[in-house]
Amino acid sequence: MSESGKAKGRTTRRGFLSGAAAVGGTLATAGLVRPAAAESDPENLPPNVADWSRYLGEGVDARPYGMPSEFEEHVVRRNVAWLTASTESSVNFTPLHELDGIITPNGLCFERHHGGIAEVDPSDFRLMINGLVDKPLIFTMDDIKRFPRTNKLYFLECAANSGMEWRGAQLNGCQFTHGMIHCVMYTGVPLKFILEEAGLKTNAKWIMPEGGDASAMNRSIPLEKALDDCLVAFKMNGEALRPEQGYPLRLVVPGWEGNMWVKWLRRIEVGDQPWHAREETSKYTDLLENGQSRRFTWAMDCKSIVTNPSPQAPLLHKGHNILSGLAWSGRGTVDRVDVTLDGGKNWRNARIDGPSFDKAVHRFYYEFDWNGEPLLVQSRAIDSTGYVQPTKDELRAVRGTNSIYHNNGIQTWHIRENGEVENVEIS
Repeated sequence: MSESGKAKGRTTRRGFLSGAAAVGGTLATAGLVRPAAAESDPENLPPNVADWSRYLGEGVDARPYGMPSEFEEHVVRRNVAWLTASTESSVNFTPLHELDGIITPNGLCFERHHGGIAEVDPSDFRLMINGLVDKPLIFTMDDIKRFPRTNKLYFLECAANSGMEWRGAQLNGCQFTHGMIHCVMYTGVPLKFILEEAGLKTNAKWIMPEGGDASAMNRSIPLEKALDDCLVAFKMNGEALRPEQGYPLRLVVPGWEGNMWVKWLRRIEVGDQPWHAREETSKYTDLLENGQSRRFTWAMDCKSIVTNPSPQAPLLHKGHNILSGLAWSGRGTVDRVDVTLDGGKNWRNARIDGPSFDKAVHRFYYEFDWNGEPLLVQSRAIDSTGYVQPTKDELRAVRGTNSIYHNNGIQTWHIRENGEVENVEIS
């Protein structure tokens, strides 16, 4: 599917889902909108010598693990309290509007849990391989780290990212509409080395990774994918996995939905057919309009989002401004990103800046002048396969509105005369 053409410019703002109005009504007080710059202290401005230049600061041992500046304390992951019954089986969201480049800091990578965070002692950890293998094996973490390792940059996106937008514009902020994604450098062992060590039976066709958390998360993955580019990772961005990201070991399934990236990985079973587990039957299938479901929709399609300006990052100045955003595809790289300021009447090429890696996010920029007129801002990504990111209406025409998964439709931000930004749709 590709975008069909010109938008007509009529915008709609659907009602929030149950309880969402309270969220939107407290955006400013809860710190969800980027705080305005504080009024300057004249005593710290040139030609005066600022306070921080007059006195000795803390020594090198004051902060053994470095922390952000206190003036950046609003840059945090955020939960939507009404979204799920409990935080143990819930999600929080990466603050995309506060980031730049393509690397997500470890402390800001979104979380998705089904049974809460498992706190695993690595000395007690074991990875088991069983099923259709020549020799079942049990590995310690030291064993895993003796295999040849590799470093790969990949995005991880939850299949439910943007899921609340299927029926219309809902939450006001790209952190909430698109924040179930992060992109980091993983260090780990190609899964094929571990499977080859156990030896695969000739009738082996599938694997089932299983997590060591309270939910015993498991998914069926085709053996072809497992032998292609999957990793068992123990580090991200150079340091050990965080507990919320699966410490000490997780599966990496590049380009495929995040639910398959099993955390706290404890076992891999090899079989000759899929297991049809809970998370690939009652969940993570795409319910169509006719009541049938799309099954095994693993790949994350080409997608993009304008992160600045956006509802949590309003336009503060007239004149020259920088539009910024992210684009990604689970099927390769992003070749081009177009942006529009008038709801699709005119599309312009954005500039992709920084490295372009397979199945990783891409950073794009577009410079423009703003005179205070209302704008309808969108981005549209095109990946290396030639796939063009569709509109939401194009997706709905094919899949209906019953699903919450795999929504990669074009997002619209309405910029008002005062610079405030709202989540809307164009019909």
